[in-house]
Amino acid sequence: QVHLVESGGGLVQPGGSLRLSCAASRRILGIYAMGWYRQAPGKQRELVATITSGARTNYEDSVKGRFTISMDNAKNAVYLQMDSLKPEDKAVYYCKADSTGDSYWGQGTQVTVSR
Repeated sequence: QVHLVESGGGLVQPGGSLRLSCAASRRILGIYAMGWYRQAPGKQRELVATITSGARTNYEDSVKGRFTISMDNAKNAVYLQMDSLKPEDKAVYYCKADSTGDSYWGQGTQVTVSR
């Protein structure tokens, strides 16, 4: 069974930066996209950013210009560089991998932005 393992979450002050990483526990064949989603308390899970195997990216409006998604196809890994963090970015962040066979979710990593 394949697992996606996230890391890099934590507590940061407003204006600070964090880098999230996500990698598959074993090789996933046919990945065509990976992405990051987040869920704040009392809210639905929402898309943050996605990237295709061809490096096309898509960002939720509130993170454009602050977050950067990247992908390592060979490692089945995806990263999210988060700069200029705001208190409203606080959430559990989940990575997702979409392949021709199935979709996979990570277990989530907490990001807290507070003084």
